Amino acid sequence: MRGPSGAGKSLLLRALADLDPNDGELSLDGERREAMPAPHWRRRVTYLPAEPGWWAETVGAHFADWAAAEPLVEALGLPAASRDWPVSRLSTGERQRLALVRALVQRPRVLLLDEPTAGLDETARDAVETLIATRLAEGAAALWVTHDAGQARRLARRCLRVEGGRVTEDAP
Repeated sequence: MRGPSGAGKSLLLRALADLDPNDGELSLDGERREAMPAPHWRRRVTYLPAEPGWWAETVGAHFADWAAAEPLVEALGLPAASRDWPVSRLSTGERQRLALVRALVQRPRVLLLDEPTAGLDETARDAVETLIATRLAEGAAALWVTHDAGQARRLARRCLRVEGGRVTEDAP
């Protein structure tokens, strides 16, 4: 999904994740969003913000099961020892990658990704793209916000554009 800054891309993702009040009907695999508790929906439809939140002092404190996270952490070019790092030590790119791992460990059916590679170098970007492509091949779905036209061409099966309060088809 693409569009100018401020067009509402993040607001749309937050609405789909049921994080902000919104109108409309939404269902996943035949189950209506309104028919399930919000935490259950959010485990199935997981939103990864452009600036993820961190609430504990160390990286590992953000993971219920580090053993499940560790292979993903390493796939994204970070060492297993990052579990013991203070969050204050993390660069923007490290925070982005670790927040992605936090989301992926939940094994959501749908990933709502708000510019997950914006602050990454090419190597880290490629690792993120590969990891998400693997999840998509396993049956997950993703709605990915990017300002990178090349990334949209590489990854998208379908491109959407948000502009002026409307969502329309866009060429990759």
